Amino acid sequence: MTISSSLNAGVAGLAANATRLATISDNIANSATFGYKRIEADFHSMVISSTGGTYSAGGVRTTTQRLIDERGALVATSNPTDLAVRGRGMLPVTSITEVEAGNGNPQMLLTTTGSFRTDDQGYLVTESGLVLMGWPALPDGTVPTFPRDTSDGLEPVQINVNQFSGEPTTRIDLGINLPATETEAGAAGSASELSIEYFDNLGTSENISIEFTPTVPGTGSSNEWTMVITDTATPGAVIGEYTLTFDDSRTAGGTLLSVATISGGAYDPATGSLIANVAGGPMEVNIGLLGAADGLTQLSDTFAPVSISKDGYPVGNMTSVEVDPNGFVHAFFDTGITRTIYQIPLVDLPNPNGLVTLDQQTYLPSPESGSYFLWNAGDGPTGDIVAFAREESTTDVAGELTAMIETQRAYSSNAKVIQTVDEMLQETTNIKR
Repeated sequence: MTISSSLNAGVAGLAANATRLATISDNIANSATFGYKRIEADFHSMVISSTGGTYSAGGVRTTTQRLIDERGALVATSNPTDLAVRGRGMLPVTSITEVEAGNGNPQMLLTTTGSFRTDDQGYLVTESGLVLMGWPALPDGTVPTFPRDTSDGLEPVQINVNQFSGEPTTRIDLGINLPATETEAGAAGSASELSIEYFDNLGTSENISIEFTPTVPGTGSSNEWTMVITDTATPGAVIGEYTLTFDDSRTAGGTLLSVATISGGAYDPATGSLIANVAGGPMEVNIGLLGAADGLTQLSDTFAPVSISKDGYPVGNMTSVEVDPNGFVHAFFDTGITRTIYQIPLVDLPNPNGLVTLDQQTYLPSPESGSYFLWNAGDGPTGDIVAFAREESTTDVAGELTAMIETQRAYSSNAKVIQTVDEMLQETTNIKR
């Protein structure tokens, strides 16, 4: 029994070291594979209870584990949609075949890095057919609230590279100086006019015309102007008329003293703004707070549009797409605007090493990995997303070669045990009566 157990232990040793060699060969073969997580073989002794002076060898068995929580070094690339996770968390992806099949929600897979590029349908996909997934943003660039314990809200990230985009103007800030000399007795009373371009809801260029007409008194100074606002989209219609009175005191000279509404939206002294209803909808026009010098002023003898700012942009073409460290996918247009179109969450699990390993460095949640949660990148326990980067393999070739030498020696030694047992059994059969 003891000799037979020695033979069995030698055979088990051969099988165990063959398993270890298989893991070593897999690790070395994938030493240049981006995102590869090395696999490790552990040996466990088997003990058979013995009594008296005899001992039976139990042998050895192996278990293997892929160390998914290990992270490789990040290397820089030139592609803005080459992504890698720095720290904890994994990117949600799916198979392009499932997306093209259109059979409901595609199954969420996990990976730590990927080289994503747009295909003929605009999907951000790798060469191996993995599509990046994220939450779609609303037209205003905000991302709605989605459930975090399920992948139901995730969609394949699809970029329309031929997309046109514009942004309507909803706010204009005026910084204009009116000549104080025009409100004095004997002045010509000439009106000053200003035209400001804005963009309507369809990206068409229109203009708001603002005319300032001074009130010329018989004596002294009136410090009063009439402001009339018109819109080129509705010719001939006045969309706002206001009486402006300026302060002439020593401490607040030249600032707005009061604004009286004749027609149009009322002036709000708390914000310094009024609402002008242009053809496309309401537009906020900020003329400044009462007593402040950052809006309309009346000083000296010069009409000067000092500062005019507005939001809104004309229609432009998408030029590029980038992902920021918090996972927001930004589309850049040739007009200078940037729009958020998706948010890429990071998926975290209690036990990443319990994930089911699939092809192309992808993983699938399992009962052993625990329930997953979708975090904003950079929040909670997760790291951030690095663009223009890939994650290298976690294989240490020098360490694997050293382990291979040890495995070879152990394999040869187990083979020698089998040879020795064979010779001993042969001697036993040679005993004559």
